[in-house]
Amino acid sequence: MELIKQGAEAKIYLARFEELYFPFNDEKVIVKYRLPKRYRIKEIDEKLRKERTVREARLLHRAKEFGVNVPHIYEVDLKDMKIVMEFIEGERLKELLEKVPMEERLELCREIGRQLGRLHNAGIIHGDLTTSNMILREGKIYFIDFGLGEFDDTLETQGVDLHLLKRAMESTHYKWFEKGFEAVLEGYAEVRGKEKEKELREKIDEIESRGRYVKERKWMKG
Repeated sequence: MELIKQGAEAKIYLARFEELYFPFNDEKVIVKYRLPKRYRIKEIDEKLRKERTVREARLLHRAKEFGVNVPHIYEVDLKDMKIVMEFIEGERLKELLEKVPMEERLELCREIGRQLGRLHNAGIIHGDLTTSNMILREGKIYFIDFGLGEFDDTLETQGVDLHLLKRAMESTHYKWFEKGFEAVLEGYAEVRGKEKEKELREKIDEIESRGRYVKERKWMKG
């Protein structure tokens, strides 16, 4: 197995099916281990890691039921706190969106919105929506890395999900992010309807105004 990413919560390895299960099957898979935290009481640590491992697997399963393109789950191991899932081999949207013509960019952004609309219809919040966590494979956009995801269907959390995506696009695709995010909302409205999209626009504006207020207060204090 090859370590390809290490975060605060987990190590992610790239492996092949034959290493784990069957010989002569060289399909690539992702193995995600949730790391123990020594500063936590052992029993509490194991409980939290187990809950988060189960939750991530359930999030992926439910997302797929609602038509969201996500990795397939092969195994959930609660002894070693690991998930074995499909490796989505393709191109990250972070790089791809900067290379294609503008009309193609905007259509990809509309598809991001459609996928996110289905995810929110499933009552799921991704929690880390960036174009680094989106991969184009065979013409389909896949969402990956649900480590910060949760089950929540409230307008507030959906607004935060969209707001974080907007901020991520502004940071990564700053030259054209306004057109891109508008296209995301167009695709979102195709799935969830104009009324829900309008509510989310208003919620994003409210979240941004709260952020500006906090910044102004900090500036006045210091």
